[in-house]
Amino acid sequence: MANTVFLALKNITKSFPGVLALDRVSFEARRGEVHALCGENGAGKSTLMKIINGIHKADSGEIFIEGKSAHIQNPADARAKGIAMIFQECAFVPEMSVAESLFLGDLPVGRIGFFPRIDWKKIHATTEALLKEEGMLHNPRLFDGIHTKLKYLTIADIQMLEIVKAISKDSQVIIMDEPTSSIAKKEADDLLRKVVELRNRGKSIIYISHKMDEIFTIADRVTVFRDGRVVGGDEARNLTINKVITMMVGREVSGEYPKEEVALGDTILEVRDLKSAGVFTGINFTVRAGEIVGFAGLVGAGRTEVARGVSGLDPVSGGEVLVKNRRINMKNVSECINGGIAYCSEDRRRYGLVLIRGVRENVGLPNLLRYIYKGYLHKTKEVEEVDGQKCALRLKTPSLETAVATLSGGNQQKVVLAKWLIKDPDVLILDEPTRGIDVGAKYEIYKLMSEIVRNGRRGILMISSELPELLGMCDRIYVMAKGRIAAEIARKDFSQELIMQYATGSLRADAGGGEKEEKETDRQHEK
Repeated sequence: MANTVFLALKNITKSFPGVLALDRVSFEARRGEVHALCGENGAGKSTLMKIINGIHKADSGEIFIEGKSAHIQNPADARAKGIAMIFQECAFVPEMSVAESLFLGDLPVGRIGFFPRIDWKKIHATTEALLKEEGMLHNPRLFDGIHTKLKYLTIADIQMLEIVKAISKDSQVIIMDEPTSSIAKKEADDLLRKVVELRNRGKSIIYISHKMDEIFTIADRVTVFRDGRVVGGDEARNLTINKVITMMVGREVSGEYPKEEVALGDTILEVRDLKSAGVFTGINFTVRAGEIVGFAGLVGAGRTEVARGVSGLDPVSGGEVLVKNRRINMKNVSECINGGIAYCSEDRRRYGLVLIRGVRENVGLPNLLRYIYKGYLHKTKEVEEVDGQKCALRLKTPSLETAVATLSGGNQQKVVLAKWLIKDPDVLILDEPTRGIDVGAKYEIYKLMSEIVRNGRRGILMISSELPELLGMCDRIYVMAKGRIAAEIARKDFSQELIMQYATGSLRADAGGGEKEEKETDRQHEK
């Protein structure tokens, strides 16, 4: 049974208005195999998966399940045929319990006399048995067991529950679309172990990811998409990361991290003894002109909270922030922006963009005062400056009026950068700047980061959960653990092992802060 073809697609073509999304694509998923799909955003991977899952209908082509022609009408039909899909952005009902979520859409019904009723006894017993079998019953986060509401779980827990749900439906093909993009390394490692375990049980796993290290850790085969076509692929052992990237982008990418050596100037950002009760304490760090400074740490360490505090987005209970020796009023976001600090959120779609609006409006939004004279918006100057940023950042868009929702992740990130670069900040804070972005677009973002600090006027504070990009792009790295800075590491001393030792508490450097405040922060993080 292992390595026999369970699902085959032949000459699948799919068009949307003005776009040929898939062009005669053929693909196979075998039992007992992890088949990785690679490609830039917009290459066609997700469209093909949505056809397999019954969300889209192909314009032409054939689908075969166990050698027999099949027509997948909708996601429910796909599940009935043994196909499950776990999406990058998990859709769930926060107020539902673990047990309810596993049976959502397929609740077992019994009867009391003539009246139908939901068989809760069966739901609870089956859920408990499934969680026990999959090793999740004693997960410390499931503090109320099968009755725990989903709103109390992490994204990683919810993804694991989706896997359990797929197993409970006896799914033979499990599609995973960027499952580790929003979770910590330890949780990602747990999920990858589960993927390997499912493969060993004879399941067929279709795995979509931009993380090459993950792909070459678990994949048996790799197929590469570009511009709606399959452009190559082979067994993973016959490929290298560079070969896959070259196929993805259609050219060789010289050097994964285009870090440039820049003569560092004076300190432009200084944070002194910053604290927020129960969140972080004793935060001290600096950024110099021309410098890219990294913030590393596990999820929940407080990196984003510190960045939001420095930017005036979240309240702080003490400390001060200085830009070019000028004290910034952190209680006022406008003061922080006008003082030279710009913050790019880790969730650009939620906090950084107005998705239904065009590129021009998004870039111009925080800069409107530049274009308004005597109560009128002078669109000519706005268009001129936005178009200048479009060229400088190599932003690919059909026009400046194109809705940003239709752009790729990399181009959306460039829109966020453009709107802040027009304000010419002294310090640019980039929180997870390459999350959800394909390899080719990541390289573009790295190049832009180098260009932003090249003239020695600006500095960048970069928060990332991907250690390789911190090591590749930063001049110094601060490591956070439990709401405190555990260490400052110079570039000459960089190593993933050293960073993880500080991040997990195996090593610790005293970063100051009162003992009482530290204990309170520890208690909050333990909760």
